[in-house]
Amino acid sequence: MSQVDDCINIINQNIDDFKPEVGLILGSGLGQFCDNVEIKASIDFNQLPGFPEAGVGGHAGRLLFGNVGKTNIVIMQGRAHYYEHGKADVMAVAIQTLKAIGCNSLVLTNAAGSLVKEASPGSVMLITDHINMTGVSPLFGAKSNKRFVDMSNAYDLSKSESMRKAAKSKEIKLYEGVYAWFSGPQFETPAEIKAVKILGAHAVGMSTVPEVILARHQDLPLCALSVITNYAAGMSETALSHEQTIAFASKAADTVEHLLISYLEGQS
Repeated sequence: MSQVDDCINIINQNIDDFKPEVGLILGSGLGQFCDNVEIKASIDFNQLPGFPEAGVGGHAGRLLFGNVGKTNIVIMQGRAHYYEHGKADVMAVAIQTLKAIGCNSLVLTNAAGSLVKEASPGSVMLITDHINMTGVSPLFGAKSNKRFVDMSNAYDLSKSESMRKAAKSKEIKLYEGVYAWFSGPQFETPAEIKAVKILGAHAVGMSTVPEVILARHQDLPLCALSVITNYAAGMSETALSHEQTIAFASKAADTVEHLLISYLEGQS
């Protein structure tokens, strides 16, 4: 059996007759959202073969099953990043498992640096497209012609519109823009930030894009949110640090929580 098959069996042993409709992947500092979900089961990543080790502060490393309103959801409370082990496909088994257990869409969240003065730390940005600055893909080595994934509608237009409506219903200011993916773990240089600004980026970070590619490979529509935790390099005198990322993500957690709940209530 494959690792995905093993994961399905373990999940079925832990929770019966529960089919999630939406899968969520929560970024740094957003674990608070889980406190307001009716949790039916919890499984640590280390119990699921092929799931990542969540080795970054702010990532709990648990798979949670529950409800928001009438919508069944599964939450990945944390993720792994390319910079941890140099593996772009580190989230492949997790994404495939979410699809296999019934998810028909995903919501991805991350912490990001803003390239737009108006989108200050603590704000939220809807990702409308991305730029892969790493030159790597989680589909390296994948078999069959299915690996040639069409990325022209990577961020599903309908799901993104639902997120806009959810923000409007809660009177939340939702910025929009293009996300540039750098491998990290070091933060970007001011010159790199100037370069991606010219290319059309509005936010920058070290995650999410591999998951988007993997999700499209599985024909899973998605939308994605960046929680702005800092201005990018060269735009502020404040030194960049992961501690700053966690602090501002936590400050924005209430906003993200209200936004996600409103969105999920509309998905049932």
